[in-house]
Amino acid sequence: MKTRTRTLLVVPALLPFLVAGCVHDDDDTDPVSYQVEVLNLTAAQPLSPAAVVFHRSGYSGWEVGATAGDGLEYLAEGGTTAEFVEEAESQAAVVTTAEGEAAIAPGATGELVVDLRGRTGLELTVAGMLVNTNDAFTGVTGLGIGDLAVRETTTVDLVAWDAGTEANTETAATVPGPAAGGEGFNTARDDTDRVSGHPGVVTRDDGLANSALGEAHRFDHPVARLTVTRLQ
Repeated sequence: MKTRTRTLLVVPALLPFLVAGCVHDDDDTDPVSYQVEVLNLTAAQPLSPAAVVFHRSGYSGWEVGATAGDGLEYLAEGGTTAEFVEEAESQAAVVTTAEGEAAIAPGATGELVVDLRGRTGLELTVAGMLVNTNDAFTGVTGLGIGDLAVRETTTVDLVAWDAGTEANTETAATVPGPAAGGEGFNTARDDTDRVSGHPGVVTRDDGLANSALGEAHRFDHPVARLTVTRLQ
């Protein structure tokens, strides 16, 4: 099997996925199949069910330095995928989507297999929340996979992004993961309101007195590893 590795440092078991969403007409109608695997590399940051979008140029899940879309805000603050996927499906460039069923444990790997038609110019977007944070998410958008040969694999190390929609207070009231059990999504945008690289969590062990997080919840980059293999 051929393998290509790409590490992106700038710009959940991944659980079984349900392939859902709308499929747009395309002149390239040959059937293709892709296996998508994600490894959670953190010590104590479960990943939310991931949102997966197969698309062509003209769609982007987010842009560094730009305001996060409403769907990304829901995902990054509350770990829900429905809104992110719904936004994607409204775009003509999107081919099909998939959503995870449950959270991804630290150290766990999972996979999904998606069948579709047409691979010319095909790109992949994957996103999931680091749930013991306010609005950190990981993923990649616009990963080119259309040129993969059958049985060829590409691997990408994924960093953590800050959606910029919620201040990183780390309080029990605002962090939705098992470390705190807070509210998750909130309509108020009280941070920079732009997507950027995540600086990491501070935690109570490093002096943030009201933090619900401890040393175990810290993370380094990369936080996850994405592997995509063309099966057909």
